[in-house]
Order: sequence, then structure tokens, then C-alpha cells
Amino acid sequence: MASAGGSWGRYPRAEQRLIALSDRKASLPHFDGTALPHGNGRSYGDSCLNPGGSLLLSRGLDRHIDFEPECGIVECEAGMLLSELLDLVVPQGWFVPVTPGTRLVTLGGAVANDVHGKNHHVAGSFGRHVLGLELLRSDGQRLACGPGNAADWFAATVGGLGLTGLITRVRLQLRRIRGPWLHTQTRRFERLEDFFALSAQSASSEYSVAWIDCLARGSSLGRGVFMQAEHATAMPDRRQHPGHRRLAMPFSPPFSLVNRLSLRAFNTLYFHRAPRRPRQRTVHYEPFFYPLDTVADWNRMYGPRGFLQYQCVIPPADAPAATAELLERIASSRQGSFLVVLKQFGSLPSPGMLSFPRQGTTLALDFPFLGKQTLDLLSRLDGIVATAGGAVYPAKDARMSARMFATSFPRWREFLPFVDPRFSSGLWRRVMGDE
Repeated sequence: MASAGGSWGRYPRAEQRLIALSDRKASLPHFDGTALPHGNGRSYGDSCLNPGGSLLLSRGLDRHIDFEPECGIVECEAGMLLSELLDLVVPQGWFVPVTPGTRLVTLGGAVANDVHGKNHHVAGSFGRHVLGLELLRSDGQRLACGPGNAADWFAATVGGLGLTGLITRVRLQLRRIRGPWLHTQTRRFERLEDFFALSAQSASSEYSVAWIDCLARGSSLGRGVFMQAEHATAMPDRRQHPGHRRLAMPFSPPFSLVNRLSLRAFNTLYFHRAPRRPRQRTVHYEPFFYPLDTVADWNRMYGPRGFLQYQCVIPPADAPAATAELLERIASSRQGSFLVVLKQFGSLPSPGMLSFPRQGTTLALDFPFLGKQTLDLLSRLDGIVATAGGAVYPAKDARMSARMFATSFPRWREFLPFVDPRFSSGLWRRVMGDE
């Protein structure tokens, strides 16, 4: 079946043939040209698109294979969503070791993008907790690989953007918890320097993250709201579950609802609603980790042209100055979004050749797509990141150059022999050029 579709950012769009998978033990179906594994489509740019080729839809591979509740080892098919896994394991006292900002990603997608979370400084990336996986190649070969078994294939596949073959199943080590509750602490801060001070002070907290006002300038540059959390060791008195009640963006407006006026009003209100002194609360894990999952199709609010998400990481030595330069550039452009995340990556090495997480400060935000002015701004941000020795995240990219990709991932040549010759993506063709 042919379809015109896009990524979660709704830019770019592509004509692709869709091939649904339902049996992990079956051979790959026939396809012409190239193919690309596709999970739940929550990547933002073109790393999950294969214009003119085929997408192998893996959501039908969503079965639970094995669970060892005494030690927290679980094995599932790669098309299972994190939400489905959490529904299985949380009642039995376990939690995923690392989670991104949405639970609506597949296990295979979490591996292929080596996702990170609010606890990278203590737990590293998702791939560090993968004990093994099965990889199905276009020639029919099946590879069982892990940190101690076919380790080179494992390193290529973790963070490998789906290019080494189809991940059919994943074996994962979970994290023990007492229940679904978190002890949280929230406070606002007045400038970027405060973020770095609070991050240092909260280094022992398992989860920490900051929201940044991307319009603030001058002495208020980098002001925001700092949040940290720990898994609760005891159940609170109020035990109700928030449920999966969801609002929805019912239609796509003819223009972006994220604009200069709405952005300034939201940022001012959100900042001033946060307390000056730390406010402690006990909350269910869902609103802390997945606030956007409560609004179905929230990506529609950016209108028909969609948006580009930009995420980078800056090494520690240059992080304060380069992050300030990035925020000043964004604020002066008067582009940006409500959804601006700043956090620290720790020193635990990521296992993949093309893994994005590495020690430093990471900034992520959305930009309503305004055409050339948005692309020019992101190119200028790339220049700041490259000068600081940083990297841009492919799972959230739709336009970085081949040079920026090579700067971000110096092991890319080492990765090339592991690419399945019949697998490709829009991003891969763009950043490889004529290679």
C-alpha cells in the first residue's frame, strides 16, 4: 500500500509503500528498492522516513515473550510500546530503566535511537540496559547480538537508526520500584547560571530536568523551572491512578498556534506560576514523565507546515558559554516553542557507534516551520554546536548537513560495513551524499 506520510513533526512528507509485519519468525516480505523499519512514528524528522521506498511497519510485533519478575528481565517483540510494557511490569514492581518524554515509542525504536531520559546522569542511555536483541537482515540472516555476543553488531544496531536490519525482539533489564509514585521537587530559577548550579546540587537525584523560557534575554537569559524526582519508597495516602484520560487536538489549524504572541504569554505565565522556593509533591509517574501524552495529536497545533525539533549536546567545558549563545540566538530570532528542555548528560558512555547521548548539556526545542528563516536559524545553531565540539540528534532532525553529521558522529565510517545494503532512510541518504 502506498501512502503519503510524515514524521511526528509533520515535516518533511514522503510517498512510501507501507508493509505491515505480524510474525517475527517470518522472513522479511518482498519489497522493491529499499526498506526501513518503522515503529510508532514518533521520530521528528526524516530518520523514520524512506521517500520512494518501503516502510516495514513493526507495530504488529507487539507480543510479550518472557518476564522474570524475580530479577526484572523482560523480553518482548520490538513493536511493543513502552506504555504496553509499563502496564505489564509496573504492577509487579518494575520500571523501564530509561524513558524518553513519551511512552508511545516502540522498544525497537528506543534501541534504534538509543533514547535517553531525565536520569542519564545516573543511568546512561537506553542501550546500556539492553541485554540482547535479534536482528533480521534483508538476506534472511538472523543475528542474536548483545554486549557480550556479536558485540560489534550490537554496537552498530543500538543507535543505528534502523539501518542495520529489522530488530524483531529485545531483552531488557528493568529497574526495581516500590510503586508508581514519585517524590518531586519544583522551583524556578532566574538565569542560566542558576541551572548549572542546581544541576550540580541535584546530581544525586535520579531524575532532573529544566524547562527554559526561550524568549528571555539580558539578565534573564536562560531563566526557567527546575524539576527533580525520585521513586517513592512508600505509597502515599492517595492511591488513585491518573488513568489514560486524554485530551485531543481535533483538527489541524490553518496556521501555527505557536507564534510570538502565544509563546510570550505562555512562557511568562508558566515561569511565574512556578514557586521561588522548592515545592515538594508526590505524584504518579505519568504526568512527570509524559505530560504531552495526555494530548492526542498535539503536533497538529503547529499547523499544516509542521515543525522542526532541534536537539543538541554541548561538551562540559564549553557548555555554559555555548548554551548561552544558543539561547541568545534563539531569543533574538523570536522563534521557538513552549517545549524547551535543558538537562545534563552524565559520563556513562553510550554503547552505540551512532549513539547521540554523551557527557554534556543538552538543549531541545521545537520550531514552527517558517521556511528559509527557520532553516537558516538552525544552520546557525549548528555552527555554534560544531565549534563547541557538540552533536545534533538525528531522531529529531530533518535538515542537518553531511558535514554536521560527520562532526556529530566521528565513528560513522566504522558504522558503514554494518548497514544493510537494502535498508535506507531519507536522513541517511541526505547525510551520506555520494558516499
